[in-house]
Amino acid sequence: MSTLPSHSEDLAPFLTPGEFVDCGHPDVIAFARDAAASAPSDREKAIRLFNAVRDGIRYDPYSFEANTEIFKASTTLRRGVGYCIPKAVLLAASARVLGIPARLAFADVRNHLTTPRLRERMGTDIFYYHGFSELYLGERWIRATPTFNLSLCEKFGVKPLDFDGEHDALFHPFDKEGRRHMEYLRYHGSFADLPLPMLVEGFLRNYPNFAERLQETGKQEGDFEKEAATTSDLA
Repeated sequence: MSTLPSHSEDLAPFLTPGEFVDCGHPDVIAFARDAAASAPSDREKAIRLFNAVRDGIRYDPYSFEANTEIFKASTTLRRGVGYCIPKAVLLAASARVLGIPARLAFADVRNHLTTPRLRERMGTDIFYYHGFSELYLGERWIRATPTFNLSLCEKFGVKPLDFDGEHDALFHPFDKEGRRHMEYLRYHGSFADLPLPMLVEGFLRNYPNFAERLQETGKQEGDFEKEAATTSDLA
């Protein structure tokens, strides 16, 4: 377990299980311990957890379903796929297992590299309430974004986002070819557990096309990584 600073009582909400950050679930505990086995420090544990979530859980925005269970860390492990928010929840839960305080944060980002099909479904190139994790290391909060797995980055020509446990790991503004990649537009704050009502309201307001299809089928259909590999229009 980590040695916490004298004001550790302020960090207690970021070390205990939540409804979605279910760090007490046996599968989450096993995942975290296995990913960070023999790591000599909290910083190295955090790096290994980041890599395990980034590459061990395939990113796919079509994995969204009208089912709140998909946001739980334990469910994401079972499914092996998720988009930014479930992956951030899993990283936060895994960090808490190892005594590293962790929380969730959200921002609106403009994504310049997406597929035409996803852009049409969303009706915009803005990803509202993009989720990432914040880990408490070296007595300060550090942002970590484990969203895009390595194979997806290769298909999009985007540099993989690495985490060194000392600096914020936020999306690159440009891809390998110098094209615009991500722009951070607005931050929505940090939370001990998933603020589901806020996210649902934002989803319904900003993605009416997605919401209508979810009402019809209960889930989205598609394979984002396959789309990225087969389309030439990613801008």
